[in-house]
Amino acid sequence: MSTHQHVLPHVELFTDGACSGNPGPGGWAFILRHPPTNKELERTGGHPRTTNNRMELMSVIEGLQSLDKPTRVDLYSDSQYVINGLKEWMDQWKRRGWRTANKKPVLNLELWQRLDDLRQTHQIACHWVRGHNNHPENERCDRLAVKAIDEHRHDPLPAADKDS
Repeated sequence: MSTHQHVLPHVELFTDGACSGNPGPGGWAFILRHPPTNKELERTGGHPRTTNNRMELMSVIEGLQSLDKPTRVDLYSDSQYVINGLKEWMDQWKRRGWRTANKKPVLNLELWQRLDDLRQTHQIACHWVRGHNNHPENERCDRLAVKAIDEHRHDPLPAADKDS
């Protein structure tokens, strides 16, 4: 074992998801900040028919996927669903074959599994922030996610989503 541990680069990831109706058209946004340089990457996306929880998860997944090497990430989200899932529920779900405590299949399974893959690469520290509480980056992500709803409201649905 080496005497010095390789120090991972560090970023802050601010995320938010929004939905107009639940389900309905949705948007996600993230701000990725490199604290030493204050450089930022900002991205948004959306889906014409989705749920708020799916958009919250997508904002985190998209932010983590934008990193090109293993990184120490301080994740800031106003979604207790995302924070509790990462900090508490996910390991238990995996042990139970991706089942909840009452033996039901985990909702949004493919997104949780993508997030699980990403947390194998990155060291993620989760921080819950109260939404709509003057947290500047959370407020900015919220505005971006809401704007993304309008941009994706009329996207054609993929064939697989047309029946659901």
